[in-house]
Amino acid sequence: MLHDDLAYLSATELLRRFSTRELSPVELLDALIDRIEALEPTINAVCDRRYAEARAEAAHSAERYLGKHGGPRALEGLPVAAKEEHPMTGRSWTQGSLTLADEVAAFDHPIIERIQAAGGVIHVRVTTPEFCCAAFCHTTMWGITRNPWNTDFAPGGSSGGTGAALAAGYAPLGTGSDIGGSIRIPASFSGVVGFKPPFGRVPALPPYNLDQFCHDGPLARSVADTALLENVIAGSHPRDVVSLRYPPQIPAEQESVAGLKIALCLGLGDWPLAPEVEANTRRVGASLAAAGATVDEVTLPWTRDQIWTAGQAHFAAIMGAGIAAVEVEHGEVLNDYTRAFAKSMTSEISYYEGLELEGHLYEPLGQLFEQYDAVICPTIATDGLEVGKPYIEGPFMVNGVDVKHHIMMCMTLPFNLFSRCPVVAVPSGRSDNGVPTGVQVVGRTYDDLTAFRVAAAVEATGVGYHDPAWRPTL
Repeated sequence: MLHDDLAYLSATELLRRFSTRELSPVELLDALIDRIEALEPTINAVCDRRYAEARAEAAHSAERYLGKHGGPRALEGLPVAAKEEHPMTGRSWTQGSLTLADEVAAFDHPIIERIQAAGGVIHVRVTTPEFCCAAFCHTTMWGITRNPWNTDFAPGGSSGGTGAALAAGYAPLGTGSDIGGSIRIPASFSGVVGFKPPFGRVPALPPYNLDQFCHDGPLARSVADTALLENVIAGSHPRDVVSLRYPPQIPAEQESVAGLKIALCLGLGDWPLAPEVEANTRRVGASLAAAGATVDEVTLPWTRDQIWTAGQAHFAAIMGAGIAAVEVEHGEVLNDYTRAFAKSMTSEISYYEGLELEGHLYEPLGQLFEQYDAVICPTIATDGLEVGKPYIEGPFMVNGVDVKHHIMMCMTLPFNLFSRCPVVAVPSGRSDNGVPTGVQVVGRTYDDLTAFRVAAAVEATGVGYHDPAWRPTL
């Protein structure tokens, strides 16, 4: 049985039903496990089932709602789909690579630790592309993960298993990471919400905690649920020297956007847009204006070439260098797109020159934030990435323009360059092929609260899982 009636309840509604004893965490978990087993032959988002442990944890949560063991905690009994990249003691930690086929984690990622400490029940761990180096989601190890909205398309990457799991009703909450868009891309293609926190807000692990492009964060099917998980995982941690103390607590109920000034930036410079993406983004701008915000259409003096040059300088020095070292040792064992990534992440400018360029590119965005409370732009320029395609050879076409790399079919990379800006990705509509589209709500540096406030307004006046019609046909 698919149990649609339970599978798409929000986390906040589930907590309410648990507390009133209308629903047991055990009953919910059993329903979701049935659903997963029915749909996985098609979706293929799960790489590690943790059912026995999860059932024991759900039973413990049920006892807490009866007043035992100190009572319920922030995520008590909520199923969570965890990205396999996030290590979990005693579980696989392969990162989708045959080169790490026998790797078992000896410790928990900080966000895994915090989810479990808050009573979250991790019942499944979900797929990624190899070493999280692509905007799609397939590997030799795990096979092809498909988008529940249209299985001919990918759910995005690298947190593609999380996006697909949420869209398919496997869990109300999920974890992700984002070094070039890997939370926001699957959020958009899967029709869910994702948050790229500002650098240091959510603790990570060495060495990537020291990479300012890299962010770990939450995904969910609503803005309020995303905030719920973010409030649990944010804050300093002894494993992460850059993790920030005293994170803001994001409220479940947001104020109106009436009186806010919002910049609507369609192309982020010279990005081409699929017609449906542009139309859905304009609808978001109009809905915010109708909600009382001042919305002005603006431009930025960026080019895709500048963004890509700055990104390559950074990737060549860190992530590209790390994968290239694996490629030298393991060669043909790697997926074709992983080898291509290792070879393509070279730079004609130095890392230092890349930092200079990043600073130059941020200045006009910083000036916008002197006038506006937030910026709205598309998350993805295209209407979908074909499932199973490695996207190694171009052209990479968006509305008749070759953007030169599949990552540049997305519009997320600028806000890894400008890593201190919080970004909430929210659904904006669907393309003609059925694949969802999304917008990014970009906040001023470390202004998480305003980014969530605007994101909630986007959700309230648009599409999303608050509408029972916003569900893939499975």
